[in-house]
Amino acid sequence: MKTRILATLFAAVFIAMLGIGIVIPVLPQLAVQLGASGFTLGVITAAFSLSRGLLQPLVGDLSDRRGRKQFIVAGLVIYGLVGLLVPLAQSVVHLVYIRILQGMGAAMIVPVAMAYTSALTPPGQEGRYMGMMNASLFCGIGFGPVIGGVIADNLGLAPVFYVMAMLATGALALILVLLPPSQAVTGSGTIGITRNMGLMFKRLRSRGILLARFASVLMIVPAMAFLPLIMTPWSGTTTTHVGVVIAGRTLVNAVLQIPFGRLADRINKSFLLGIGTVGTTLALYWIPFMQSFEAMLLIYLFLGCSEAVLWPVLGAFASEEGRNYFGHGAMMGVFNLSMSAGVFAGAMFAGASSDYWDLTMAFHLIAAANLLLTSVAIVYIYRGDRQDCALCSNQ
Repeated sequence: MKTRILATLFAAVFIAMLGIGIVIPVLPQLAVQLGASGFTLGVITAAFSLSRGLLQPLVGDLSDRRGRKQFIVAGLVIYGLVGLLVPLAQSVVHLVYIRILQGMGAAMIVPVAMAYTSALTPPGQEGRYMGMMNASLFCGIGFGPVIGGVIADNLGLAPVFYVMAMLATGALALILVLLPPSQAVTGSGTIGITRNMGLMFKRLRSRGILLARFASVLMIVPAMAFLPLIMTPWSGTTTTHVGVVIAGRTLVNAVLQIPFGRLADRINKSFLLGIGTVGTTLALYWIPFMQSFEAMLLIYLFLGCSEAVLWPVLGAFASEEGRNYFGHGAMMGVFNLSMSAGVFAGAMFAGASSDYWDLTMAFHLIAAANLLLTSVAIVYIYRGDRQDCALCSNQ
């Protein structure tokens, strides 16, 4: 039963993320056609992150109390509707509203699926199980941009979003037929999301984990949404090339999730967090200096390798905190809230920086923020671990 549940979750997340991934290389182009500037591109991305972020803690907490399947189903229904609505957008404002709706759907899919997986994870294997979840997520997002680029180059932008709607429908059917409802839980996960969040921010280790999650996704907008703006002016470069670069980064990330997840269960997670952060910082610094498709593909492959170190470590940290203190749904909801806050902050900051200075400065400032904030997070986690050890010794 456990294997079937996990297989169903991973397959559904893969299909849903495939639908999301195919729009990555085309959404910025559609927004520019509707009159978006660098700042408004950031707003479009930030709208998604804002609505997703605000709902995730509440949805996570409710999934602990009332079961998880119903939230995944609702999220996939919303994603299907979004795929049908985007081609109808007539202005940037319409895109912002649609992205807010999409964020609401996203709040019910990945965080709840992560909580479902976390609840089934044996102690000591958090890195492995969260690595498998991340692998299905990144495989979907990774293959998606290539498919989206090919569809856009041959059929136009609108069909890309219709395919997204069809994929969401397929994932919905899979969940409805094969995924059993999860049982509501009692204990630490049922004290209420407001109280849980307060305890998370008071606890040093949890604070460090949430800060590291925030810092690790500041790069999402410059590395994804701004890439078409860098590459498409190059001679002979198409939307398909942009999709291949994004897919290369994401797929190498996906392939390495499971081995790095197992590694995270064996050695010091904070050390791996530092290694991955240094790698992503260097990649972000060099991206604006790339001048060809081949060079950009190489630097994005390096970025994907560095991110592959980070994701299972952070997921394992969150899974441990959820099991031991806060409840899986509540922890994963706030964990993903930190992610949404990071994407929102990165979107707004990178968009404003690119308009005020240029894209190069936007990448460099995000790289510096990533390094600085994660360094602070590692200190919090280290001090939190020492506090936990001291408490165990006194008991």
